[in-house]
Amino acid sequence: MILVTGFKGYGGRDTNPAAQLAMSLNGANIAGQNVTARLFPVDMAFVAKEIPAVLDELKPELILSFGLWPGEPMLRLEQTAVNFSRFELPDSKGQKSHGIICEEGPAAYPTGLPIEAIQKALRTDCLPCRISGTAGSYVCNALFYIMSNECERRGHGRVGFMHLPYLPEQVATLLNDVEANEELEQHQRSDLASMSFEMMARGARLALKCAVENKHE
Repeated sequence: MILVTGFKGYGGRDTNPAAQLAMSLNGANIAGQNVTARLFPVDMAFVAKEIPAVLDELKPELILSFGLWPGEPMLRLEQTAVNFSRFELPDSKGQKSHGIICEEGPAAYPTGLPIEAIQKALRTDCLPCRISGTAGSYVCNALFYIMSNECERRGHGRVGFMHLPYLPEQVATLLNDVEANEELEQHQRSDLASMSFEMMARGARLALKCAVENKHE
């Protein structure tokens, strides 16, 4: 089976496209595999505690996690989860992590998904997509790393991570806020890129289909 995960709102954002996308896939069947979704708060301690329980319950063969990257203009496939965190923003519990995620873990884990094939498939379907070296240093990367580490311990499960842009309605709200506050010109904002939910959903489904069909790449 396939597990997809998404994060709830954080940093003053009530909406997170990662949560919406994950839940839209819950109960779907993609390339013969049933999909189950789980949502996580942007909470480092909760993520570390909950992931082992979720993996033991569901025993997924394939895992694709989603996160928001404000300002990203396209779907972004993460190549590496690194064993280090440096939070610029506290998590939802007010905690700021700075240091090693797992003391006994390797420096990094490569993605378990065929991201070159996924990138090609998405671009062929006219969906903007790129491969990124790492998933950053916030809770997204921590989840990607912990998930990879726990799957390695169990000897089961391929893990990948996809970052998403803002939804158009989020950018519309940002533009209204910038205009109302009169503190910054709109062209000075660097985080105003967006993508429709339909495009995100199409890309996620295609990525999962490609991952199932390219299991041994």
